[in-house]
Amino acid sequence: MSAVALILSLGFAGLVALGLPFAFALALAVIASLFATGLDPMLLPQTLVAGTQSFSLLAIPFFMLAGEVMAAGDLSRRLVNVADVFVRHLPGGLGLVTILAALVFAAVSGSAPATTAAIGTVMIPAMAERGYSRAYATALAVSAGVLAPLIPPSIAFVIWGVIAEQSIAKLFLSGVVPGLLMAAGMALLVLWHARRGDIPRSPRATGAEVRRALREGAWVLLAPVIVLGGIYGGLFTPTESAVVACLYVLAIALFVQRSLRWRDLGPVLSRAMSTTALVLAIVGFSQGFGILVAQEQLAPALTQWLAGHVHDKALMLAVLNLGFFLLAAVMDEVAIMVILGPMLIAIGRQYGVDPIHFGSMIVTNVAIGMAAPPIGYCLFVGMAIAKLKLGEVARAIMPFVLMMLGVLFLVTYVPAFSLVLVR
Repeated sequence: MSAVALILSLGFAGLVALGLPFAFALALAVIASLFATGLDPMLLPQTLVAGTQSFSLLAIPFFMLAGEVMAAGDLSRRLVNVADVFVRHLPGGLGLVTILAALVFAAVSGSAPATTAAIGTVMIPAMAERGYSRAYATALAVSAGVLAPLIPPSIAFVIWGVIAEQSIAKLFLSGVVPGLLMAAGMALLVLWHARRGDIPRSPRATGAEVRRALREGAWVLLAPVIVLGGIYGGLFTPTESAVVACLYVLAIALFVQRSLRWRDLGPVLSRAMSTTALVLAIVGFSQGFGILVAQEQLAPALTQWLAGHVHDKALMLAVLNLGFFLLAAVMDEVAIMVILGPMLIAIGRQYGVDPIHFGSMIVTNVAIGMAAPPIGYCLFVGMAIAKLKLGEVARAIMPFVLMMLGVLFLVTYVPAFSLVLVR
């Protein structure tokens, strides 16, 4: 193995293991590799700029900002209230509220961390008050939050569409059925937990409560209709839909509901910019990483090795899923997609996998990785809200992770789950 290959693999892994942020670990690995190869160090800033110049990536900051505005502008609470009046009287009613609210929130923000934070902040304390353990409430909020990469519009699909050069609108559609399957699996687990734990039911909402919740939440419920209707009605592109979503929720929070003040926009913008900067830094540095991987011919070497040792398409998909899941449990999902994307695409083509189906499989795996211990990003968001330790939440979330892995199996080996709406 060459010096560059060692730096990009063992060196990068060592930096991550030491706790260095992924963006900085990527940057240091790329810089060290540039010096080892003798290439011009100016390659790093050039690729950093070039890697973030895609028009489609403009969707990321606007979806992030839309999520932050919904959380800060009290729109997420109104959304929860609408779901609450319809299902709270069922067994596990508050758990079902969490899932429904996350589905609608995801259809506006496209971000798993934003969905987890917004819904978790409201639902974790509420579930704890109604007899659920804080660990279980946190596990459910995190699991519901990671539906966001699958429910259109999705930041993860935007990133994969840019990497794989595939239609982002088709990728959005490919995630709908897997996302709804996961939501249905969560609902079944919630019902089972409520019956086993004898969780008390809430009283059925009165007509007045239903009317009040719909009146307060009507504008929020229109957001996903406008965003998704505009995309598939041909009114705007997926990238432009992020701007529309952002402007819409800003208008609702500032002028219609008046739940957000102008002076509150500073912190909201700051939080959205911080998250966006982290994601785009990973994307930008990963471009330099990818160039060095290509120069070392690592992708063709791995593809040839797989072709020589794994002759069955089903086995290849199983190997890729297992490797991707293990990496996603200890590494940032965006970094994995950007770094390994070209390699994964080459392998998929070698075995004749439909690129849209392949993208759905990858993003489903990414969604699970955000919730999986030990370092799922959304897992830590939920822990911060509930003020719990990793061990407590990890035990509670395992049934949800196992259920999601079952959905991943179906998505992998039954392409119709991903392609039925696309076709």
